[in-house]
Amino acid sequence: MATGSGSPAGVISGGAGRRLLLGLAAAAPLTGQGRAQGPSPPWPARSLRLVVPFAPGGPTDVMARVVSQGLTGALGEPVVVENRPGGGGNVGVAHVARSAPDGYTLLVTSTGFVVNPSLFRNPGYDPVRDFAPITELGASPNVILARPDSGIGSIAELVARAKATPGVLNFANPGTGSTPHLTAELLRLRTGIDFVQIPHNSAALAVQSLLGGTTPVGVTALPPAHAQIKAGALRALALTGEARWPDLPDVPTMLELGYPGFVSETFQGLLAPAGTPAPIVERLAREVKAVLTAPTTRDRLLAAGFTLRPEGPEALATRIAREVPVWRELIRQAGIPQE
Repeated sequence: MATGSGSPAGVISGGAGRRLLLGLAAAAPLTGQGRAQGPSPPWPARSLRLVVPFAPGGPTDVMARVVSQGLTGALGEPVVVENRPGGGGNVGVAHVARSAPDGYTLLVTSTGFVVNPSLFRNPGYDPVRDFAPITELGASPNVILARPDSGIGSIAELVARAKATPGVLNFANPGTGSTPHLTAELLRLRTGIDFVQIPHNSAALAVQSLLGGTTPVGVTALPPAHAQIKAGALRALALTGEARWPDLPDVPTMLELGYPGFVSETFQGLLAPAGTPAPIVERLAREVKAVLTAPTTRDRLLAAGFTLRPEGPEALATRIAREVPVWRELIRQAGIPQE
């Protein structure tokens, strides 16, 4: 992979008007939402599946289970989480893309959904053509971590260690193509350091690798590492959000540390197969918003490291369309080959 010090000019960010990584302009909203006039027969009449394309325990799985519980009560039918890991998330995503557009098989996925078409020659789906966006669920900054006994207490010390021993330092991430993986590549580009990326099958396993001493440093989304940071079992060197996290006031952002534009988020979204009737999409968006804005649920997820954004189909469509070319350009700059 490339180890140059070229500097991407912008950021990844979810809100309207925010700066974009590499300075790419926002693309047009997606058009995959179904155009049917109404569901027939009445919906829902049986249980629903929320397919998560990752192993249990990561932030996407956590979010899916919160949504599942809330929707079960709101819809009056069981809403079951089904984990279908494999292929960097492609297996589960492609399964939903091929499913009937009847509102009974839905996808809860993360930023890898928009990354993988640039990482894989044939991911098995098109993020624009094959899906009807329902709503973004939440987002979180990524966090650069070190074990307390690693001797690395800051980004400056991490950079110094990596420059002193190029190509030696092992760097844990939740999987190839994940936002944390690409955040580490952005760090490589911005600092000129070289290290060994150690991918895992989930964020939980990446955190366990750090806790167990297999890897001294790593990057994950904030939620799976949040409790370990609070307990002192892991040291947060920096966050990749635009501001410090409320209950981690001593952890700086990469922006504060002198890396302009170094902002990246991991987001979760809810989608249906393309052609799903618009009334189903619209009802799901309403019900999910009610679930995530309920005070107890909202407070629990915020405390775990999520920012909640149940803003509906158009907002998610716009984000997906914007981020596909953004990540493609970062992958190109980093020299990551397609699989």
